[in-house]
Amino acid sequence: MCGRFTLTANPAEFKNALTGFLFPDQFTPRYNIAPAQPILAIANDGRHTADFFLWGLIPSWSKDALSVHKLINARGETLAEKPSFRGSFKYKRCLIPADGFYEWKVEAGTKTKTPYFIHMKDRQPFAFAGLWDEWHSPDGNTLRTCAIITTTPNELMSNLHSRMPVILDQENYGAWLNPAPQSRENLIHLIQPFAADRMSAYPVSILVNIPGNDRPELIMPMEHTSRNI
Repeated sequence: MCGRFTLTANPAEFKNALTGFLFPDQFTPRYNIAPAQPILAIANDGRHTADFFLWGLIPSWSKDALSVHKLINARGETLAEKPSFRGSFKYKRCLIPADGFYEWKVEAGTKTKTPYFIHMKDRQPFAFAGLWDEWHSPDGNTLRTCAIITTTPNELMSNLHSRMPVILDQENYGAWLNPAPQSRENLIHLIQPFAADRMSAYPVSILVNIPGNDRPELIMPMEHTSRNI
């Protein structure tokens, strides 16, 4: 799964890494983005602009917004079948910019979970594949929400968890953001593990376990980071 991630690069770095998209001139660096919080996403609405969405997809047909804390991830294998996701998979896809994410590894023989920070080896920003939707409340307000798609892990991530977020290569951004309705056959080849040799991971402080902690120390390596995962 993907339950926490970071967005710490400055707007200029994101513009260089995700060329062709418009970003806010300023946004606060985030070191511990958690579900139900606002996150930047680029919807396939033809504008190529990063806007703020709430992390936790609420299908447009939902009667209330209570599901916002539940649908933070969408399994890539079943997007076209699940009622909560199939409409967005066909019509409403998005990119979710990030520059790292966290996963927790269960230490062998214990119940201890050690958080790891995962990032690109070149430390460049990247984009998760996501889905979005609009929910209209009875009082007429509109809420835009999104979820991160997950898939089976690559060789690096398999040492940490049984799932990983889908990270798209830049050459596939256009296909994912095509505003035209898409079939499963057109997109399923993009739902795959990212190349492990382009990623790195190291253990970090358990301070990341608390969503209210959001500061640079969270992504600093713990002592003895040379241990293998």
